Amino acid sequence: MQTIFHLDLDAFFVSVERVLDPTLEGKPVIVGGDPSGRGVVAACSYEARKFGLHSAMPIKQAFSLCPHGIYLHGNFKEYTRYSRLVKNLLEQYAPLLQQASIDEFYIDFSGCQKIYGSFIQLAEKIQNEIWTRLKLPASIGIAGNKTVAKIASDFNKPRGITFVCNGMEKDFLAHLPVETIPGVGKVTLRELNSRGIYKVDDIAKLPIDYFSSALGKFGIDLWEKANGLGSSFIVLDREQKSISKENTFDKDVTDYNILYETLFYSIGKVCQNLRDDEMQASTINIKLRYSDFQTLTRSKTIPHTDDDKIIFEVAWNLLSKANTRRVGIRLIGVGVSNFRKYSEQELLFEDLEARRKKMLRAVNIIRSKYGFNKIFIGLEKNK
Repeated sequence: MQTIFHLDLDAFFVSVERVLDPTLEGKPVIVGGDPSGRGVVAACSYEARKFGLHSAMPIKQAFSLCPHGIYLHGNFKEYTRYSRLVKNLLEQYAPLLQQASIDEFYIDFSGCQKIYGSFIQLAEKIQNEIWTRLKLPASIGIAGNKTVAKIASDFNKPRGITFVCNGMEKDFLAHLPVETIPGVGKVTLRELNSRGIYKVDDIAKLPIDYFSSALGKFGIDLWEKANGLGSSFIVLDREQKSISKENTFDKDVTDYNILYETLFYSIGKVCQNLRDDEMQASTINIKLRYSDFQTLTRSKTIPHTDDDKIIFEVAWNLLSKANTRRVGIRLIGVGVSNFRKYSEQELLFEDLEARRKKMLRAVNIIRSKYGFNKIFIGLEKNK
């Protein structure tokens, strides 16, 4: 029988900040930058969530709900360091480990019951060791596949353990709200609610063809998840193949200025990651999803670069040519791939390109210290 653990570090950024500064314990802490700026909440403590705050909320809105909160820019180098420490600890237990994000891990313990005995006791042991050694709280979901395990890890936070027995997946999910299913965002939630679908069981009771015709491949995936189905395949660590950023709009967009600004911001994030990893990319990909869920992708290969301006110009040209439909856009995405390691050559005479490369790396240093939204790279406004 397949047995998958999903370990989720609770309010991870805030938890790391509390390790670094124990006086933050028990206080409403918000990581995301200056509350007078234009950023969003990256993470918030459970004390702050009592005031209605949540991740991705505009920082100004968060401040209006919780003006007495402690607002921090964040220390992403420390978050990465603690994430690696957790991974190193888990590797001592796990035959197969997949890091899904900076604060999420899938572990395959299939066939290990004779070694470890009770899986609940094993989860408690792992949970306690992470707390004792690193002072980081974690929640664990246990199930026969990754989707249900992920949902289970969020079921009893913080520091919870939820075990979904084999064959009980559908019953466990039945009465949960549909937004519990990974991949169901605000736009999809409104679409489902408009069809009278509010609970996971409302999806499971309908035929798969209903969702296939209404939502395409996404609808099939949604129906399978609602019925407790999911992959148990663990993706082992390997060289990163791409870096991407997607944005799903609250309302379908037709305004090119909004698309322009959103793409510009997303590419800034992508290029920031490129430079942090000391990499350059040569293939640029864009993705558009329309209000009727039709999705198109385009790509172009250019000489290797990590420059926001160059990548933006290519991506915007791809998007402008591809977007020929008079239909609202619900999602826009950009990605880069085909990497090579960045190497800075010593130049006898510093030209404009060399100076720009130094400027881009200075931008990364400022963002790492003070937050992404503290500085933006100028670009000619769309006309």
